[in-house]
Amino acid sequence: MKTVVLTKNAPQPIGPYSQAVKANGVMFVSGQIPLDASGNLVAGGVEEQTRQVLDNLKTVVEAGGGTLDGVVKTTIFLKSMDDFPKVNAIYGTYFKADPPARSTIQVARLPRDVLVEIEAVALETGC
Repeated sequence: MKTVVLTKNAPQPIGPYSQAVKANGVMFVSGQIPLDASGNLVAGGVEEQTRQVLDNLKTVVEAGGGTLDGVVKTTIFLKSMDDFPKVNAIYGTYFKADPPARSTIQVARLPRDVLVEIEAVALETGC
C-alpha cells in the first residue's frame, strides 16, 4: 500500500506527480527544485538554489514522518558539474554524520531552467 505525502510548506508539484510517496516504511521523494512554498523561483546562484532545494527536501521528508538522518540515497542533478564544489559544500551542512549514498549527474536542462534538483529515498522514523 502506498501513501502520498503532500505539504503546503513546500512547493506544490508542477506536474502529475506527488511530492513524495511512502510504501512499507520507505519514502521516495520527488526531485525538488529551488521554488519557495508559494512556487516562486529563488533568486541567486547555485548556492541559494541548493539551500532552497535542500530546505524543500527536508520539509517534504519531515511531512512524511522522516528526518534528514533517515535519508539513505540522494540523486543530485546539476546543470553544470562546474558547480559541484559549491553544491557539495552546502550539501555537507545538511548531511553531517553518516551521509546517504549519492549520485551526481550533469544534465542538459532542468525544469524552469534551474541549476540544481535533488531527489531522495528516506526511511520513515522508527524504521
